[in-house]
Amino acid sequence: MPSPPTSLAFLGAGPPSTLADLFAADPARAEDFSHDLGGIRFDLSKTHLTREAVAALQTEDYYDALARLFAGEVVNPTEGRAAEHPAERGFGSPDAVALAAQRRGRMRAMVDAIEAGAFGDITGILHIGIGGSALGPALLVDALGRTERRYRVEILSNIDGQAVDEALGRLDPATTLVAVASKTFTTAETLRNADAALAWLEEAGVEDPYGRLIAITAAPDKAIEYGIDETRVLSFAPSVGGRYSLWSAIGFPAALALGADAFEAMLDGAAMVDEHVAEAPADANLPLLAALADLTYTQGFGASTRAIFAYDERLRLLPSYLQQLVMESNGKRVHLDGSPVEGQTSAILWGGTGTDAQHAVFQLLHQGTHLVPVEFIAVAEASDEQDPAHHRELLLNCFAQGAALMTGRGSDDPHRNYPGDRPSTTILLDQLDPSALGTLLAFYEHRTFAEAVLLGINPFDQFGVELGKDMARAIDDPDTRAAFDPSTRALIEKAGL
Repeated sequence: MPSPPTSLAFLGAGPPSTLADLFAADPARAEDFSHDLGGIRFDLSKTHLTREAVAALQTEDYYDALARLFAGEVVNPTEGRAAEHPAERGFGSPDAVALAAQRRGRMRAMVDAIEAGAFGDITGILHIGIGGSALGPALLVDALGRTERRYRVEILSNIDGQAVDEALGRLDPATTLVAVASKTFTTAETLRNADAALAWLEEAGVEDPYGRLIAITAAPDKAIEYGIDETRVLSFAPSVGGRYSLWSAIGFPAALALGADAFEAMLDGAAMVDEHVAEAPADANLPLLAALADLTYTQGFGASTRAIFAYDERLRLLPSYLQQLVMESNGKRVHLDGSPVEGQTSAILWGGTGTDAQHAVFQLLHQGTHLVPVEFIAVAEASDEQDPAHHRELLLNCFAQGAALMTGRGSDDPHRNYPGDRPSTTILLDQLDPSALGTLLAFYEHRTFAEAVLLGINPFDQFGVELGKDMARAIDDPDTRAAFDPSTRALIEKAGL
């Protein structure tokens, strides 16, 4: 395996200690590698992190990059941009913070207007977007809006007509608003679905269908060109990346469904992490420590995947959200200067919900040949109406899995032997509320950023997404289709396209 970057060279120095040995050598390990922030316990003790590794980590570049991130300086050099999503929660240049607050006030005024009946009797909202314009809002509404949701929210992202049928079928066109979310307002899938929503409103006899549309974009002029009145355009900064945008007007459906106060509480929870990373030393900086653990496995152990299991049904969409956040950010192959990265960059994220996943994929985790660092996310306080035994058993299963992965169980029968020494992190929320969810998501953002800085890559561009889009446009043109390979041409012919 190629050598890790200079700042991480210590990861490959000598054979690692087993988790059992680390605990045996340090009776205080469980305490020393667990930290609390914003009502969340982050337990990294069942990873192969060591005090020596933390002490040896070179952090000057990280804290310098963090300062530039918060100052609104260019941290996305390939696109010549800042990354100003922290300004949405109050951390950034004064101008960016003030503008974000102004835009958030406009969004709140829109929520107030809808609640006051400015659009008539509204019972639902169809939010159309894709990628970061859909994953964040879907997660927020699903996680926090299960018991108290003031409007029915449907998130439509897939261009598949089946998805369109299902989303529209659950809404009443007479009482539905349509939010079209696209950073550039040129996203093909989003605009195609917006056209379908307009046709649905027209066919239902809705007077002035365009009057039911709200645009959420960093390109207001494009939304106006589409036919949406400027009074119904909610904007955000072009320097806010899609996968970092749920803090901006992209979170509009969550603010509407959950209430503007709940949305503000989520921002406050995220700001707590911004403040934490700005002030905490390296040995107590939670996102930095978690990033170091991630790199311990990708760079030091050669692990190519990381599994995330939410032991709470309300967080079932979290693995999908994190897949985009992490893999679109750090799925890169070159350094900032364009030179090739040695070793692996982002792990491949996958996961599911417990306890379902235990009966589906945990066989591989316990006895397979792949080393897969596992992340368990649970909530101490239940919110369901069932016998407390349900939640108790859920949590005990979560904690038992982490213990089992670490300790294993020996047997003379190789088929029944569990090798153990398999790492896991446990993140335990006191309760799942807007503030705690904001803290959790901002933790993952900063963890992703820290990993990118340590690797010397750019987490804010996503050029890998563009090739497929370019090819999709070219493949639809008979003049350029002929240049495609024989297999692709045969598939097009077989599908009758």
